[in-house]
Amino acid sequence: MKVLVINTGSSSLKYQLIDMTNESVLAKGVCDRIGLEHSFLKHSKVGSDTVVIEKDLYNHKIAVQEVLSALTDSKTGVIKSMDEISAVGHRIVHGGEKFKESVIIDKKVMDAVKECIELAPLHNPSNIVGIEACQQIMPNIPMVAVFDTAFHQTMPSQAYIYALPYELYEKYRLRKYGFHGTSHKYVAYRAAEMLGKPIEELKLVTCHLGNGASVCAVKNGKSIETSMGFTPLQGLCMGTRSGSIDPDIISFLMKKEKMTISDISDFLNKKSGVLGVSGVSSDFRDVQAAAEAGNDRAMLALDIFCYRVKRFIGDYIGLMNGADAVIFTAGIGENNGLIREKVVSDMDFLGIKIDPEKNTVIGKEIDISAADAKVKTLVVPTNEELAIARETIKLLK
Repeated sequence: MKVLVINTGSSSLKYQLIDMTNESVLAKGVCDRIGLEHSFLKHSKVGSDTVVIEKDLYNHKIAVQEVLSALTDSKTGVIKSMDEISAVGHRIVHGGEKFKESVIIDKKVMDAVKECIELAPLHNPSNIVGIEACQQIMPNIPMVAVFDTAFHQTMPSQAYIYALPYELYEKYRLRKYGFHGTSHKYVAYRAAEMLGKPIEELKLVTCHLGNGASVCAVKNGKSIETSMGFTPLQGLCMGTRSGSIDPDIISFLMKKEKMTISDISDFLNKKSGVLGVSGVSSDFRDVQAAAEAGNDRAMLALDIFCYRVKRFIGDYIGLMNGADAVIFTAGIGENNGLIREKVVSDMDFLGIKIDPEKNTVIGKEIDISAADAKVKTLVVPTNEELAIARETIKLLK
């Protein structure tokens, strides 16, 4: 069975075609600048060079058509026709409280996803457009929605309810939802395989560290706490996001800087975080290079990021009364040994120690724990596309 995995953004569409008989990627790519000038499709067929196809991608429907053309083309293709595609798995950012697991998409599901637009106005509309485009072109192929928020629906109420008047939760469902759930679940289950133990017997702290970053406490295979909240702004500082701050800073800035609510949202989401502190970049590679060249603000930005990750790890080990492993994943977690070293330094009291030589390995699945560490430290490259494909096949079966 072959599954096409689709991840749509406002002006992009990422895809992978996966053969689920052996979970191998046949082809992958991205449609970029959809609806804008100079749009293009970057397509990679396994075993062949990546090709860039310049196309006028006026909307997501045209983008999906071009993806299918590339997949079935005599030169770039890996299938003879789209009839070989058994199902399409769609990444959906927000499922609210309506979805605790992945579901086969029907009208009722679509209506519910649309109701969640106000909870994720920057993401869900794009996800919906991607689904509708695929439905128009492939009306007879089953489609599955996999939600970033679903994994965190197992959090207890004391974890997700904010200390605000309870009526606001009842009226607006104002609560912590958490994100990156597909990634946290994938690496937690993979870590259990690496440790050779049932996931139901483990206490894990998963650290999804990229330009967007979050930490999750996974106890007995279930998310019991995570750092992101009602929106992805809560928790860690990130590439451009401030992370958690004193809420009264907002009213202070509105008064002193004459900022509107829209200004504040843009400021906290797009101009803060590592970018705001360093003044260099939101890209951790650029910030690290500047820090190594003697830029004090760049070093401060890295220190703040690592300090906050360390705090969440400590908090979550306390919540679970221990941990079997700490897992690093995503772009920074998988590829930046310096960040990993700074995060877990001085945590040997908790049994966390890493081997400096093993920690030099990047982008690979590896146990980087020191020989005498009581808590394992693992690097597990995330694979959200495979996780979505697995969910899709599970539902079809």
